[in-house]
Amino acid sequence: MLLPERSPLPRIVPLALFWLGACLTLCARAALKEGDPFPALDPTELRTIAGAAFPETKGKVILVDFWASWCAPCKASFPMLSRFQREFGPRGFVVVGIGIDEKVAAAETFVRKLAPTFPTLHDHSQRLVKKVEVPTMPTSFLVGRDGKVKFIHRGFQGDRTEKELRSHIEKLLLEAGQ
Repeated sequence: MLLPERSPLPRIVPLALFWLGACLTLCARAALKEGDPFPALDPTELRTIAGAAFPETKGKVILVDFWASWCAPCKASFPMLSRFQREFGPRGFVVVGIGIDEKVAAAETFVRKLAPTFPTLHDHSQRLVKKVEVPTMPTSFLVGRDGKVKFIHRGFQGDRTEKELRSHIEKLLLEAGQ
């Protein structure tokens, strides 16, 4: 009498779920979070493509905004970022836009149309975006004068985003007496 062949599937599924959970846990822990130091902006890895020259950030409140040319909300956020730079720049604040497109030509075309007033860089090696583990486009990291991430904003929701970021920026500038 032949016995029915047992499928290995019941043994594989729990093992696969275990490894998937372990990977997701490790990945979640690796992402940059509030309180972590923000990685240094390295001019050898980030190419200036528009706006001001490579930014001096030491001792300043910084809003690092990751964007991509294919991202419609990124495009919509650029006027707000320019307003922030104009309004808060004299008080020790700097916006830095980091484009993550694989091809620099796409990033250059994007910023040429938008003419940002803030330094706009291209992460040509994609090292910074991988270190930070940017969750969505756009994502903004508000960094205090101490170099630590104070607030992370994912996406762009127009006036709601502007109000929220403005509140955090003003608070950080007041803490520093600016």
